[in-house]
Amino acid sequence: MADFFNHIFIFLFGLAVGSFLNCVIYRLETGGTFLRGRSFCPHCKHLLVLRDLIPVFSFLFLKGRCRYCRKPISLQYPLVELATAIIFLLIFWQFISTLFPFITILYFFIIASFLIVIFVYDLKHYIILDRVIYPAVVIAFLYNIYQFTIHHQQSTINNFLSAFGAAIFFLIIVLVSREKWLGVGDVKLAFLMGLFLGWPNILLALFLAFFVGAAVGTGLIIFDKKTLKSEIPFGPFLVTGTFLALFWGNELIGWYQGLFLVK
Repeated sequence: MADFFNHIFIFLFGLAVGSFLNCVIYRLETGGTFLRGRSFCPHCKHLLVLRDLIPVFSFLFLKGRCRYCRKPISLQYPLVELATAIIFLLIFWQFISTLFPFITILYFFIIASFLIVIFVYDLKHYIILDRVIYPAVVIAFLYNIYQFTIHHQQSTINNFLSAFGAAIFFLIIVLVSREKWLGVGDVKLAFLMGLFLGWPNILLALFLAFFVGAAVGTGLIIFDKKTLKSEIPFGPFLVTGTFLALFWGNELIGWYQGLFLVK
């Protein structure tokens, strides 16, 4: 029963954090600060009260429309809230059973939150903001230093090598293509991914990002949504690859290795 309530708490906590991330994304778009100021409808600017701000449930109760001006509420809001809740729950499931300390689970929650903001903002605006990626890199860097100095974890060296290796690989692509294939923001995101995942999960994450990106790009071309010359942000695919590698990396690597085992 205690586990059940723990899972419910983490899910609700994830919904609340997702609501906050929506606020962060909106205020990054408008140039405002998310540290103060009340939430308001982006259409009519009416201040929102508590009953308008309940994650997911307010959207469903209001049938996807503002209570005051009846303009549609973007699907981004409930989707980000649900995605954050599910990702937090997956993190809790994965790491609580391995007796990871609280600070480690909190670290994964924080980096996951940054990745969600990067996913949505890059998907909408085709840019990975320095004011988002740099704090995430600093937090990941300091966490790895903490793990090395306090707990003497040798995997920290693995993470740093993975970060520099991934960043250099992407930097080469950027220089060769003159930023036509990838942008500098993707280089910074690859560095963060290396710090976050380490080896070999960083390799799997990059492979999955390119694979999913190619599949989605091909689908968009087939259905006449994009052309071969269309620009598609790569950040969302990198974030997707990161989460897939984080949660199912060992299983996917084991499955791949099993394909080549001689029976």
